[in-house]
Amino acid sequence: MTESTFGLVIFDCDGVLVDSEPIANRVFAEMLGELGLHTSIEDMYANFVGHPMTYCMQLVEQRLGRAPPVDFEARLQERTFAAFESEGLKAMSGVIEALDQIEIPACVASSGELDKMKFTLGLTGLLPRFRDRLFSVTQVKRGKPAPDIYLYAAARMGVRPEKCVVVEDSPIGAQAGVAAGISVLGFCAHTPAEKLIAVGVQRTFAEMRELPSILAEGGGR
Repeated sequence: MTESTFGLVIFDCDGVLVDSEPIANRVFAEMLGELGLHTSIEDMYANFVGHPMTYCMQLVEQRLGRAPPVDFEARLQERTFAAFESEGLKAMSGVIEALDQIEIPACVASSGELDKMKFTLGLTGLLPRFRDRLFSVTQVKRGKPAPDIYLYAAARMGVRPEKCVVVEDSPIGAQAGVAAGISVLGFCAHTPAEKLIAVGVQRTFAEMRELPSILAEGGGR
């Protein structure tokens, strides 16, 4: 099979295009600790990563037994963005080279808000590649693992789901792609491959530079 098997590549953002997960989860865990809710990084990856912020805040309230301060989410974003800047947020290793070789259309569909995507993609120099092709779960009714965001992105890009391929790093996001009837490639730089395979991902890869050749092979179909 050739790359023409697909008509669209849909990228998740955090942990796929930008190496934001280690920074964002550390800041989130630190702020939860300040509320008295001590959370490990492993727990953050297992229970928060891939979910929209509305879900994460509901989980925090459930675990705390009370609502977090009304300004918690705003302060979390402020501190996270500051950490991205001060620590020099970077694109995922190999992603620029991969994008240079991928000739079919591409877009981004994330659990993050549009402002966050624009900020992180801007810091890493990737925004011009996706400027008018960014889609957020805030634009659909249900967040991941529901398929809504991926179906929405495919529709907006004018490509049938069965002609799309999703690149995801979280089990929650991978579930969303599978539920949408879209081929899913599991990027396992930070996620154990077996966790992605367990939710229906047929092909995993750990180096972004592998992506163009995987697409050319038909994505494991």
